[in-house]
Amino acid sequence: MEAHPHDAGAARSRVELADIVRAHGAAFRAGHALPAVQYRALHAIQACRTATLGGHVARCNACGTLRYTYHSCRNRHCPKCQTRAKERWLEARRAELLPVPYFHLVFTLPHTLNTLAQGNPQRMYGLLFEAAASTLLEFGRNPRWLGGEIAATLVLHTWGQNLNQHLHVHALVTGGALAVDGQWIAARKGFLFPVQALSQVYRGKFLDALTRAFAANQLQLAGSTAALAAPTARGELLSRLRDSPWVVYAKSPCAGPQQVLDYLGRYTHRVALSNNRLLSLSDGQVRFTWKDYAHGNRRKVMSLEATEFLRRFLLHVLPKRFMRIRHYGLLANRAKSILLAQARRALDQHDAPQTPAAESIAAFWLRVAHVDIHRCPQCGLGTLHVISVLPRQRPPARGPP
Repeated sequence: MEAHPHDAGAARSRVELADIVRAHGAAFRAGHALPAVQYRALHAIQACRTATLGGHVARCNACGTLRYTYHSCRNRHCPKCQTRAKERWLEARRAELLPVPYFHLVFTLPHTLNTLAQGNPQRMYGLLFEAAASTLLEFGRNPRWLGGEIAATLVLHTWGQNLNQHLHVHALVTGGALAVDGQWIAARKGFLFPVQALSQVYRGKFLDALTRAFAANQLQLAGSTAALAAPTARGELLSRLRDSPWVVYAKSPCAGPQQVLDYLGRYTHRVALSNNRLLSLSDGQVRFTWKDYAHGNRRKVMSLEATEFLRRFLLHVLPKRFMRIRHYGLLANRAKSILLAQARRALDQHDAPQTPAAESIAAFWLRVAHVDIHRCPQCGLGTLHVISVLPRQRPPARGPP
């Protein structure tokens, strides 16, 4: 576990997600049968950077000040634990970037499928990845558009700004492809693929896969989705979905590698709601800011009962070990090094970016936050030296499922 550089118990001007879990988590758990992964997420967020997870005590060699530092939970749904993970991931991606424009596309699932996804997150999220990636690869290989192998990174998001379900993947795709003969085929300036055609193919691929999943009894049908066990109801759902438009959105292309990394940083390690959007917790009500995309991206304030807030937040806890960032085409693991080398030769890129050496925690915080975690925050002169270790506390026994 990682230690956070700021003093435990430092004053905060705003409420944090952990405060909401501490105040209302027990009551919420008592009234809801939570899957183990959601239970663990709540416990981790509540315990993050507290004595529960242990830590250490350091003393300044100049003024004698004691500093208590507690460990981070490192749960991927905790808003306080994503900065270092994101930075390390982005540094690794820097070595994989090609000197070409990149395009940002978003593939969205109709909200009609939200309830089915709640009962089958692993399968439904997987189908979303498969349909979006297969569509992109197929268009890339089509000579009408490129005629080669693209490189694509896809990132799953399950939320909208108001914390309701909004299932979609962000795709960052090279503006060009590697042909079979080793040549690089550049995309037209400002254009990758036609979004209307992408939408239609994406819809067809997803619904074909969903039909097969139904036929193979791979989906759990209960509660409001139990009716889909009947072939008639299932057929009506699929028919409605085929008749409705699906959304693939294309954003402006990224101009260079740094802009690509900036884009990736916005989407890869984001959680459903960051602490800086929380405004208050009072009388059982949580207030937070959100952006209303349907009305000119206006910033608004939403107020929810704490139990409803926690229910919405837990909708976005991913299944255990589910990979929410996936790579395709030239970036697929099985041949990534060979294909990227071929692409660089085709692009006359002789000096490939290097993966940086492992960075210490102290060096990371100095670079990212300009904080020297070994410098005494009290006198600003002395050096902190660890004098004792604080053991991790045993977690409470889990309640009934």
